[in-house]
This record gives sequence, C-alpha cells and structure tokens, in this order.
Amino acid sequence: MSIKVAVFKESGAGEKRVALTPDSLSKLVNADITVSVYPNAGLEAFFPDEAYKTAGASVDDVIASADVVLKVLPPTLDEAKSINSGATLISTGQPASFLDVIKELASKGCSVFAMDLLPRISRAQSMDSLSSQASAAGYKAVLLAAMRLPKFFPMLMTAAGTIPPAKVLVMGAGVAGLQAIATAKRLGAQVSAYDVRGAVKEEVQSLGAKFVELNLEVQEGQGGYAGEQSSEFQAKLQELIGETVRACDVVITTAAIPGRSAPILITKEMVEGMRPGSIIVDLAASTGGNCELTVNGEDVNVGGVTIIGTSELPSAIATNASQLYAKNLVNFLLPMIKEGQLEINLEDEVVSATCVVYKGEVRHGPTKELLAK
Repeated sequence: MSIKVAVFKESGAGEKRVALTPDSLSKLVNADITVSVYPNAGLEAFFPDEAYKTAGASVDDVIASADVVLKVLPPTLDEAKSINSGATLISTGQPASFLDVIKELASKGCSVFAMDLLPRISRAQSMDSLSSQASAAGYKAVLLAAMRLPKFFPMLMTAAGTIPPAKVLVMGAGVAGLQAIATAKRLGAQVSAYDVRGAVKEEVQSLGAKFVELNLEVQEGQGGYAGEQSSEFQAKLQELIGETVRACDVVITTAAIPGRSAPILITKEMVEGMRPGSIIVDLAASTGGNCELTVNGEDVNVGGVTIIGTSELPSAIATNASQLYAKNLVNFLLPMIKEGQLEINLEDEVVSATCVVYKGEVRHGPTKELLAK
C-alpha cells in the first residue's frame, strides 16, 4: 500500500501560494506515492484542479487519512486537529511561532518538520525554501518600491532636461538582498548595499552595486547568517549608516537572525531625515522589523516617508514562489521514501535538523524549552 500525501489549501490572510504544484507531482507519482490536493488549493497561484488531475493527483479532502501533510504556512490549531494521528507535517515557520500546533500534533503522536530549520549545507541547497522564497521577496520588494516611489528609477535624458536615477540602498545582502540589488540595477537605479558580513562585498560589487563599508567589528553567526550584535554595535551602526539612509530615495531592509527579533537598522530620527516621497520596504516586518517605526502588514507614513511593513511578498508572486517551494518540498521528502513507505532517519543531518517532533516526542531543543514554561 503506497504512502498517502495530502496538500492543504492555505488559509492565511492574503496567502496565495500552494505547497505542491502540478509540475512537481510527477516525481512523487513516479515513486508510487498517492497524492491528494484539497479542492482549489492551487487556484490563487493559477494552478486549477484539472492541472493536478492531469498530473496524476486526486482532488479531494483526505487530510484526515493522509500519512504526510504538506503546507506552506504552519497550520492553524483547528487545521492541526484535522490531521491524522501519527501523520507527518512538513511546512515552513519557526517553531516558536506555532507552539500550540506543535503541542496538539505531539499529543497525537505526529511528526513535525519545519523547513525554516534546514541546515545551510551543500546537500540541502535544493531543499532550501528560505532562500527560494527570499529570492521572490527581494525581487517583488523592488517592484513595489518602484511603483510607490514618485520618481523614475532610471536616469532619463529628455529635451526638458536630465532626471538623475533613483538612489536605492539595500540593507542585508543575503538571498533577498542580492535579488533586490540585481532587480534595482535592472531598473536603472543607482544602488548601494550594506551588510555586517564583509565577505559579501564581492557579491554585491559583482551585481554592479556599491558596497557601503563601515569600520565596525562584527560578531559572526552560523550557517551563512550574521550573528546577533551587541547594543553598542547597533548604536554605532545606526550612527554611521544614518547619512547614507537619509540620502536615498528607497531603502530595502532584509536583515534577519533566525529565531530572534530582527535588528533595528533604521531609527525614527533617520526616517525623519529622509526626503518626503522616499520609500522603505521592510522585509523583516514579521519579526519586529529593521525599521524602528515598521508595523507588520501596514503602511506607515512619517513626514511623507512611506514605510511598507510586509512579510508576504512571496505570495505576491504566487505562481513561481509555489513552484520553487514545491520543488524544495519534493527534494526534501523523496529521500525519506523507501519502497513506498516513509522512513525518518534521525541520523541524517538534514532530517535531524528540521525535525521538531518525532512520533509525539518534541526533539527540537528551543521548542522543548518553550513548551516547558
């Protein structure tokens, strides 16, 4: 009897992505896996039910009997209650953000995997949903800024005179930041970038942007991320970067520390010093924001400066974001399928790092500590 995989329809406000797309189904079907997709699960990402049927999936609600459940965002508590006892859930999300769901699923003997915990190793690159979704977010952030900015991005030479290019600063040169740099350059802006990790300087410059160098001693993090910096460092950074921020038309912030609040890079005073009409797009809004004045999910206007607090940009490019995420999930799931059955090998570095709960036992240390409080 083959393993049953079911795909939820996302219920989060404004969430248009879907965990599995028709073009990713073939690998699962070829591995003798039965796939069911909830009715209209892919509709908002422009994947109709007929496309899933053509690819070999059934379209119905079988969440309650599935062996493996796939989602983009973590399930709600009510959704978690509908998941079969002993089933395996795979979704994104830091475990601390859905503790009630983890507690519920653990009580039912389920296993839970969080794609956000994937280790940054070469073997896991094809599974790295944080990177694939960050790339979509960085791209869309620039388009959003360009649409809202009351200026041209490129330099224009007209009979009426020359209009200089917009000045764009990208703070954080990870996947989202590098995509934002590349997109802003394609649109003709004058782009600069800052990251506490000096090692990314060459990557920034290779995209045609200027790397902003500050004389600061940095605390390195793990897995390619920046570490959490001291309060003294943050104060000095804000002092040194302030002039650059005030001179820009657009600032896109992407700095994040896994499992922690986002570092404050832009203060209230910096915002007040920017020109009216300027735009800040804060991609770290869901974890507190890189701007002191950011409000998650809202636009804030301060003296004519618009601060866009958004963490849902991958959903705004739902078709491609879903395709990338689906490939990440398939690449993660397939190695655990042996002879048509799910075999969770906790000796495997990728499996162990992402496993929050195994058959009812909470294994992720920080999550276990939070649940014990």
